[in-house]
Amino acid sequence: MFGSPLALVLAYRQISSPDDKTSNITRPMCNQIYNMFHPTDPVASRLEPLLSARFSLLPPVNVARYTKYPLGNGQPHHLVEVLQANTQIFNDMQPRRLSEVSLQSTVSGIDDIPLQAISALQQKWWGNKRMDYALYCPEGLSNFPTHAANDVIVKEGLPQTIVARFMYGPLDMITLTGEKVDIHVMRDVPSGEWSYVATEVTDKTGRVTFTFPEDKSLNFGLYPLKMVVRGDHTSVDFFMAVVPPKTECVVFSIDGSFTASMSVTGRDPKVRAGAVDVVRHWQELGYLIIYTTGRPDMQHHRVVSWLSQHNFPHGLVSFADGLSTDPLGHKTTYLNNLIHAHGVIIQCAYGSSKDITVYTSIGLKPKQIFIVGKASKKQHSLATVLSEGYAAHLATLLAHGGSRPAQGNARMVIPRGYFGLPGQVNRRRSAKRTSSYPANVVEGNPLERTFSVRRYQLPKTNLPLLGTQLGGG
Repeated sequence: MFGSPLALVLAYRQISSPDDKTSNITRPMCNQIYNMFHPTDPVASRLEPLLSARFSLLPPVNVARYTKYPLGNGQPHHLVEVLQANTQIFNDMQPRRLSEVSLQSTVSGIDDIPLQAISALQQKWWGNKRMDYALYCPEGLSNFPTHAANDVIVKEGLPQTIVARFMYGPLDMITLTGEKVDIHVMRDVPSGEWSYVATEVTDKTGRVTFTFPEDKSLNFGLYPLKMVVRGDHTSVDFFMAVVPPKTECVVFSIDGSFTASMSVTGRDPKVRAGAVDVVRHWQELGYLIIYTTGRPDMQHHRVVSWLSQHNFPHGLVSFADGLSTDPLGHKTTYLNNLIHAHGVIIQCAYGSSKDITVYTSIGLKPKQIFIVGKASKKQHSLATVLSEGYAAHLATLLAHGGSRPAQGNARMVIPRGYFGLPGQVNRRRSAKRTSSYPANVVEGNPLERTFSVRRYQLPKTNLPLLGTQLGGG
């Protein structure tokens, strides 16, 4: 097994069982179990301490790196050898024998442990060797940044508040608390100049919440934001859209309407044929594109990169706050807030059959809800099911009366474009720097996003030095 949560399941059963907690776990129908895992994987856990609590005092077997130890590192793996090498831990599994019997032992170590105890352990052991094997894990993996922030949509005149969370390691195991974070905004995108806004300190949950003061508030438009940890120069990039009232938008559920295969991690999910063309059609009509997903925000980088690789038009992306037990509830709350607090008008929405309850709860009519994939007969009356796929649907939209341009001023202030991949075009640079940004910047950020019709790459610019004049340096 590799990365298996079996140990957690068995531990939960033991804790919740009303029977004897020390009862033996049923032995699987195989000769040997090997439980391999990365030490930083919070899902996988050790099996040996569940079979014998004394093995909690022993570390798992470290799988030797082949480049350094091609013939192994000489550590014992057989159960009896482990007992013999650690008699100080296992020699009191049964009452000790009389001292004169111990003195007559001809083999040191193994005779200190009663054969009865060894036999009992072998009967419940899952094989004749050690079971827990820890794979080599680089130290930097546990410190890998997984900072995340949702894109922000705010009506002009309302408080412009941004929230970001700063975490490290797989599944956000390490929280950055009490650290200074510098906030920057790119007010003039064509110039590629970052403007320093403020410095905030992360709270005990690793979050930073900041509201722009009136003298630094943003006008209508779409603005890149960058929040940089001053200590290690890691950062998170996202966008804020300041929109006029009654801005019309089209909502797409990423997992429901785009992916032809489900894959939370690992493989690249396939894109449904024609999905990109439909999104591009609505963007060209002047609608604000909103992407929603119930995935945790720790997958922000993965999802945005996936949208970039498949050439999706640029839009504002919303993730769930961490691992959520109610992803549909998150979508409902998010969309209701846009409608009632920021005056956004949702022209139509796309998703799977699971999203029908979300879209109906925010007041959309069946003709405004487009469902891709399987749907029950009952759901056909609640939404428009695209049984023939996106290609036929796009032909309907392009026909006379199939769709109309967006109304209002939002289409004049929200630029069109795509999620960009690094290295597509040359990027402009500035001569300004900040203490929160390293001098020797490493080029090429896979999360950079573009939003102009010319499809240029967002510049990895130098930020102004704190403590100097922001206008010159």
